[in-house]
Amino acid sequence: MSLIGKEIQEFNLNAYDPKTESFVNITDQDFRGKWNVLMFYPADFTFVCPTELEDLQEQYALLQELGVEVYSASTDTHFVHKAWHDHSEAISKLTFKMLADRSTVFSKQFDILDEKTGLAQRGTFIIDPDGIIQAAEINADGIGRDASALIDKIKAAQFVRKNPGQVCPAKWKETGETLTPGLDLVGKI
Repeated sequence: MSLIGKEIQEFNLNAYDPKTESFVNITDQDFRGKWNVLMFYPADFTFVCPTELEDLQEQYALLQELGVEVYSASTDTHFVHKAWHDHSEAISKLTFKMLADRSTVFSKQFDILDEKTGLAQRGTFIIDPDGIIQAAEINADGIGRDASALIDKIKAAQFVRKNPGQVCPAKWKETGETLTPGLDLVGKI
């Protein structure tokens, strides 16, 4: 079952906030009124995960300019997130909040929990200001993600939201042409 077009469910999670070096509480209400990127990863103190989160941090300033908040999430505790932040060169660079899904309820809501291991899969979700999932990417454990690919997806999602009736074709860039679906285009693309 696809999560695209579905509203996020209620949640309430502990998190580590590297900006304030404190533990905070994040709920579904924190996702309202702005664009959000939610990046699940299997576990702290692993191998591919720090490379992905460091890559996401490298895009964080640009995402913030686009009005996007970023959250990472795993089934580790917020205490483990802090310890990882304190001891990993890559993770010490993070400034976005790290959500703790110890109960695995949050991972189940996004249908990315590996029931055998109790770990989240590599899932990335773009969520609009109404809490609606607009894009999803899920990768196998050994396949890392490229956070720069999020920029064009978010710009396209923001454009479509502001311009109902228009769509963005493949490889669309912010200054590129869009399409207005209609009978006149059938069989002509």
